Amino acid sequence: MSASMQQVSNSKQSWLVPFTCLLAGGALIGISTNLAKYVGEVGLTPLAFLFWSITGAAIILLLVSFLRQQPPPLSARSFEYYFVAALVSVAGSNLLLFSAIPHVGAGFVALIISLPPLLTYLGALVMRIEQFTVMRACGVVAALMGAGVLAIHKFSAPDASVFWIVMALCGPVLLAIGNIYRTLRWPDNASPSALAPGMLIAAALLLGMMGVLPSFSVAVPLGELLPLGLILAQACIFAGQFLLLFLLQKTGGPVLLSLLGSVGAVVGVPVAIFLQGEAPPEGLILGASLIALGIALVTWGGVKMATAPSK
Repeated sequence: MSASMQQVSNSKQSWLVPFTCLLAGGALIGISTNLAKYVGEVGLTPLAFLFWSITGAAIILLLVSFLRQQPPPLSARSFEYYFVAALVSVAGSNLLLFSAIPHVGAGFVALIISLPPLLTYLGALVMRIEQFTVMRACGVVAALMGAGVLAIHKFSAPDASVFWIVMALCGPVLLAIGNIYRTLRWPDNASPSALAPGMLIAAALLLGMMGVLPSFSVAVPLGELLPLGLILAQACIFAGQFLLLFLLQKTGGPVLLSLLGSVGAVVGVPVAIFLQGEAPPEGLILGASLIALGIALVTWGGVKMATAPSK
């Protein structure tokens, strides 16, 4: 009896790590989204801001990995992992989202990054890496409904930019694909602190190659401190965000990981409204309530699965 109680206690404690990573990582996403709104005001293109921020974050995490004596693995499997994960989880998704912010607002982008849970959950069920439970299914549907309420109101606005709304909505699709891919293709015996810098280095290379194309630029105005300060702040946020992302991926699974965006919405929208002066998105109360309910159901459903006595 005491051994069983100890096992349940350990299972509950094991959920403190992913839950903490979820809250902290989501908060960083919300802050990151709002920082991106200032890009145009300081003379940076979204590509330049993303490229140099990702490069800085890669350097930070690479140093951390060497200090921990866990450098990124250099096998063929690892290189495939770095570049595919970088394309869908970092370079492609963030470039779409950051480019859309000046046109649709930081508050809207902070909200739609809560969309990946349903796509991730469905993909995880199909791939048989997630067990179906009614509670978790209701949670991801609630989070999706909340984001859907906000998206419908955005489309119906008289000044809506349909193109940029659609581009912004493509970002969560890539994030959901990334959640599944990183789980399925996680290199054997690789630690989160070893994989995170490898993925960011690959993302920086992809973004750098895009910078040599016509009409794209990664140039930074060096005569002013504000652009450099903004890039440095975002680099530090990215470093923490992606390290927590990999820790959550390893300890919580792809569906709990997908709720990072929902937590980011809960943090990012108030920042956009109260600190940046954006108008509250239509349907905010209903949408945010559904998102919060979704987070609670999926998280609690995971806790119940982890603490259930084995048969």
